[in-house]
This record gives sequence, structure tokens and C-alpha cells, in this order.
Amino acid sequence: MNKITLITGATSGIGRSCAYVFAENKHDLIITGRRNDRLLEISNDLKSKYDVSVLPLPFDIRNNDAVKAAVSSLPTDWKNIEILINNAGLAVGLGTLQDGDIDDWERMIDTNVKGLLYMSRAVLPLLVKQNKGHVINIGSIAGKEVYPNGNVYCATKYAVDALTKAMRIDLVKHGIKVTQIAPGAIETEFSIVRFKGDKAKADGIYTGYQPLMPDDIANVAYYTTTLPAHVNINDLVIMPTAQASATVFNKD
Repeated sequence: MNKITLITGATSGIGRSCAYVFAENKHDLIITGRRNDRLLEISNDLKSKYDVSVLPLPFDIRNNDAVKAAVSSLPTDWKNIEILINNAGLAVGLGTLQDGDIDDWERMIDTNVKGLLYMSRAVLPLLVKQNKGHVINIGSIAGKEVYPNGNVYCATKYAVDALTKAMRIDLVKHGIKVTQIAPGAIETEFSIVRFKGDKAKADGIYTGYQPLMPDDIANVAYYTTTLPAHVNINDLVIMPTAQASATVFNKD
């Protein structure tokens, strides 16, 4: 088989773009997500376009039992995972802590932190067994700077930043690379989810400048996996040219 890459949240945005970029470069893929219809559609398209093997696994990474069952059920050949891309994540709502929606908080914590932990706990022993591999955690500028009304989302992405550093410490003796990629403003379903389906509000986030696109991050993610064995990129913050910080933009 080719190199095997596992991508979470592969049904849209950065995860979907990673699936196409890695498949184009002849990686066999395990793609996960909650929307089975999209997984199957993407899987069939990748196989026909790039002549690679693709294994779609529909489950919710917030459910640890589902994560463990999915990974443990992998056929033997598919357990030789070399690259894990922890991409699945979301933001829900914008508001002050004193007015926050606890359901929104729990959804973000369960997905962005606990989901990443569940997947990592299930997959990392497979990499350790091989004494090689690469973990790429998709963070955010929100894990580097706190911005107004971003409180809990920012906290979850700060957690991703810390967990990435902790993974690197825990895995260094096994020769496993660990990279965080932290994008700034990127046009995906992110804002539609944050604004709970309000497309007008979501579209307004990206007007007046050129935001990042999912392929921008996917191409960088792939690049980090092509470097010599002794070279690891620890942390990358990637912003649109028109964005100077989490809240400072040059807009028309």
C-alpha cells in the first residue's frame, strides 16, 4: 500500500482539501466525519481521480466509544497509519462568558479538545508501534490570541496548542513528528456553523479582503510531511496577507 493518512473532519473545509491533496500525491486515506453521504461521495471521487485506496469511517469524534470501535475495527493493513491529521473542530456562537450558552461551550470542548484527545489516544499507539509517523493538529489564530467574545472557542484552541507541545514531548523518543498549523481567517463552513446557519452573517466575515482558502492550508500540511526525517516543523501560523492579527484587517 501507499502511505496511509487518517484525516478527521474530512467532509468539508480543510479536511476535505487535505484528502484531495494527499490523494493526489498517492496517499491511501482513512477519512472520517459524521456525514456518511459526503464521506462516500468524496471517497468515490478520490478513488476514481487518483487511483488510491480510501476507507470512509462515519462516526462522531465526540463519542469515545465510537472512536475506539472505528480504529480497532481497521483491517490489519489499514492500521499502518503514518500520518494523523486532527482537523475536526468548530466554533459555535459569539458572546461574553456571562451571557454564554453552555450547550455551545460543551459542543466546542467536546469536539475541539476531547475529540482530538480521543482520536489521538486511539491512533498514537499504532504510530508508536512503528516508531515513525507524523501528527498534524489543525489549530487556529484563536489559540494564539484571545479576541472579544471568542472566550471558550479560544480556550479550546489554546488547549490544542498545549496538547501539540505535549504530544511532541511524549512522542519524541519514538521518532514521531508533531506539527501544529494555526490558520487565521479562512473561508470554510466555519462561520456558517458559528452563526448557526445564518449565511448572511457568515459571508460578511469574508467580505472586503481575500481570506485563506482550504487548499492553502492543505498544501502546507502536505509540505510539512515531505521534509527529511530529521526535520520537523513544530508550529505554523498562517494568515491572509490582509490580516495582521486576530482582529486587525485591511478591508476594502
